[in-house]
Amino acid sequence: MSTSLTKALRILVVLGEGPASLDELATALEVHKTTVLRLLRTLADEHFVHRDDHHRYRLGSRLFELSSRGLDQREVRTVAAPHLHAFNRAHGHTVHLSERDDGEIVYIDKLESLDNVRMASRVGLRGPVHSTAAGKVLLADLPATERNRVLDDVDFPARTPHTITDRDAYLAELARVREQGWAQDREENEASINCIGAPVRGPAGTAVAAVSVSVPTIVAGYDQLMELVPSLLAVTGTISRDLGWRPTREDPPA
Repeated sequence: MSTSLTKALRILVVLGEGPASLDELATALEVHKTTVLRLLRTLADEHFVHRDDHHRYRLGSRLFELSSRGLDQREVRTVAAPHLHAFNRAHGHTVHLSERDDGEIVYIDKLESLDNVRMASRVGLRGPVHSTAAGKVLLADLPATERNRVLDDVDFPARTPHTITDRDAYLAELARVREQGWAQDREENEASINCIGAPVRGPAGTAVAAVSVSVPTIVAGYDQLMELVPSLLAVTGTISRDLGWRPTREDPPA
């Protein structure tokens, strides 16, 4: 990869964290301002960045266009959409569709709850594998060697007082997830928010995504959320079969 292309991509990564001035970008990239300005002009000409009235640079419209197209090209998102919409209408809670990106999950779709309580999550947001139901589902499905490789880079930070912060305890949790076919996050990632998740399987039977349902405790209690597990497993099973998965007796439930 050329040096200029690398620097241009780093600019986009920095701006992904928020608007920045020319000086801030030069400092972040550790290069001279004239170099950054030249790259910014090229990126602006193609609408990958734009400068606002306060002379700060932001991500441009071209990136959002490409992001939208990229999401539409994800087969699992397209196949899952009608089923997730039906589930959301039936139960009214926030629903996420996630994929794993090494030691993190990435939300590739989100359906808002039908009540007045909104969650801060959004499409494209990343989350930890160790404290989310979706992360547990996706990690539990990995072969042991791959699972351990991912966990070698996980620090197990405490997101709440309920977060699992011990690797052995987390591995025991993943064993339970594999056995029962779904995962829970009982206020482990965010205080006062419970979550359940289940895998979406591809034709080979491996988990290619996870569907999770998140509910603030002020909307519904933990026991009420647990009542949705059969419905969650039913919808992930339907999505999996639409993707080409054909369960056998040896396959875990989905």
